[in-house]
Amino acid sequence: MPTAPLTVWITRAEPGAAATAERVAAMGHRPVVAPLLRIEAASDVAVDLTGVAALAFTSANGVRAFAALCPRRDIRVFAVGAGTTAAAKAAGFKSVLSAEGDVGALAGRIAARRAELRGAVLHPGAAEPAGDLVGSLVAEGLEARSLALYDSVAVAPPADLLAALDTIDVVLLHSPKAARALARLLRGRTLPNLRLLCLSQAVARPVARTKVREVVRAPFPIEAALLNLIGRGAVPTGTAPRTATRRLKSQ
Repeated sequence: MPTAPLTVWITRAEPGAAATAERVAAMGHRPVVAPLLRIEAASDVAVDLTGVAALAFTSANGVRAFAALCPRRDIRVFAVGAGTTAAAKAAGFKSVLSAEGDVGALAGRIAARRAELRGAVLHPGAAEPAGDLVGSLVAEGLEARSLALYDSVAVAPPADLLAALDTIDVVLLHSPKAARALARLLRGRTLPNLRLLCLSQAVARPVARTKVREVVRAPFPIEAALLNLIGRGAVPTGTAPRTATRRLKSQ
């Protein structure tokens, strides 16, 4: 049975937000793009690839930031998932291996290829990464280091969006930092019809105690799995909405 279109708030930073909005619209829903984060490139960063055998990317933003600073594309790349893999290939990297998972899966995939690595693994990414990839690699006995190329800065959404939160059906959360920003915005509010859909358990944790209809994490930390959650629990066309008060989270 077809479901009524849902209004979906996309909180991730640009340029990823626009791409997500296109996918949401293609599913028949109404995307609202209002990022909670803004990407700011680090200044005066020098990329030193001396002794580097491979690059490890945990976000498409990391790929784009590295590609803007360094012309080298002949280094092996390990990518955390499909979106990051696509960004690496679009940037011109020829050898790209996807972990198709989270930071833990990426560390495991790299460790499994340790015999092929003759040097260090460089992790270009955010100043505050969502996971400790370098620490996990070092724990596996690999040489690894990070390179901060950008930071994600919290930004306030439009006031009219906050005033109309009761008209939003779904919020998509792609990062723990965005989830923390949303948790601050929802503090003291009760929104019995709002669903928060999270890319991973780490993303869901900051909003676990918000008073909303439900907080759901994707079964796999990839955007396709996240978007598949949008229609679940949606009201079929022509059907009166069910009460969701019993699913409120307690503080």
